[in-house]
Amino acid sequence: MKNFVKPGEMIEHTLAGTACVSGDGRLIGDLFGVAVKDGAIGDAVNFALEGVYNLPKVTADVIAIGVKLYWDDTAKKITTTVGANKIVGSAHSVAGNGVTTVDVRLNGVSLA
Repeated sequence: MKNFVKPGEMIEHTLAGTACVSGDGRLIGDLFGVAVKDGAIGDAVNFALEGVYNLPKVTADVIAIGVKLYWDDTAKKITTTVGANKIVGSAHSVAGNGVTTVDVRLNGVSLA
């Protein structure tokens, strides 16, 4: 197909403001991705937009499989709280109160 550009599982993003380590979640405009490698400010880093990733969560949140999950960009954690937070995917594991991470199936789509 002559108009195919590339698969859409990843997006390359030049880091501005803060560095990242492999596995960090990050909002890129209205997309949410997970860094595939460490990067310093100014580096171009690929972020995965699809797949299941174990991400930090708000410790007090109680999460059941299949629940919609959001990214708290201030705390840099997954939460069940909608508010101003952007939807990033759904729970792929159970995570109770006191648990610090949860498996998240990323939406792979724009969050707007």
